[in-house]
Amino acid sequence: MYWFSRLLSVKLLSVALVAAQTTQSPQLQTRTPAAPGAEKQITITVQVTDKSGAPIRGLQQQDFTLLDDKQPLNITAFHAVDHSAPASSDSPVEIILVVDAVNAGFQAVTYERNELRKFLLQNDGKLAQPVSLVIFTDTDTKIQNGSSRDGNMLAALYDQYQTGLRVVNRSQGFYGATERFDLSLKLVHALAAHEAAAPGRKLMLWISPGWPLLSGPRVELTSKEEKQIFNSIVATSTELREANVTLYNIDPLGLADFGVRTSYYEEFLKGVPFAKRAVPGDLGLQVLAVQSGGHVLNTTNDLTKAIASCAADAEVYYIVSFQQPKPDHPDEYHSIDVKVDKPGAIARTRTGYYAQP
Repeated sequence: MYWFSRLLSVKLLSVALVAAQTTQSPQLQTRTPAAPGAEKQITITVQVTDKSGAPIRGLQQQDFTLLDDKQPLNITAFHAVDHSAPASSDSPVEIILVVDAVNAGFQAVTYERNELRKFLLQNDGKLAQPVSLVIFTDTDTKIQNGSSRDGNMLAALYDQYQTGLRVVNRSQGFYGATERFDLSLKLVHALAAHEAAAPGRKLMLWISPGWPLLSGPRVELTSKEEKQIFNSIVATSTELREANVTLYNIDPLGLADFGVRTSYYEEFLKGVPFAKRAVPGDLGLQVLAVQSGGHVLNTTNDLTKAIASCAADAEVYYIVSFQQPKPDHPDEYHSIDVKVDKPGAIARTRTGYYAQP
């Protein structure tokens, strides 16, 4: 499979290469990565809701049980965040709206524009949390530097961006699909690098049908390709976690896109422990969203409501830290599960991480 070797030989995960190939706003500044040694303590964000989806406030550390590979671990740090409270300023949060004009057609992008403007302009343009915009195209991607609670200003800024028609499209067949896969992953790494040193939590709402999964019974990989994909999986998971990014996928096609294609990603949700199990589908947008602790919304035609639903996760959440168990080898996958000792409580967080010696 020469095409895949060639695709991954450029090392998708090089942040320097990604940043160089992504057109950014003039104000964009390079951010430094996390300090060495930070890997020993793992910090995760936990959403806790009731069965109706309403957030549960006021939980204490003793209400939480953390399981690492099904084994209980001590919680070394705990912080409850409620942005309706005056003291919440010590836990900054940002909403990042990614408009995907690479994986969505022109009509879908036009619909996205109208619905996103509705979200920005609701409540007279007074946003509950700071918001920034990313306009993803295959010719001139725009990454806004900084964020704002002024929805009117953001809507005006959005109107200045020209998303236009994409150059890479489905008519180009399999090679067009691999190029969209490549471009999309490069932007994931660029955004993770951009957000790595910014304080607080980031909710990245990626409005897109998702990029091609490039996986199936007729796709066969060499051991070298499997190793390259596994390295990409490890790096992507680690970068998003260290940057404190929770990823969400909102499909602008809604019910018109619902079916086998939109549920196929569920085949790849389980964590990948070693290279032999790695396939390109493990790097799908929906897969990364679920594994980061976010949502996949692909059954609604109300895009404005879907955006607001995801953004609501910024209001109430819990920050939990623990010491990673000593791994036996590099890139050792650990599953994570969080239980909350309250009737009807549902906890959602990232599904795992890769431990390093």
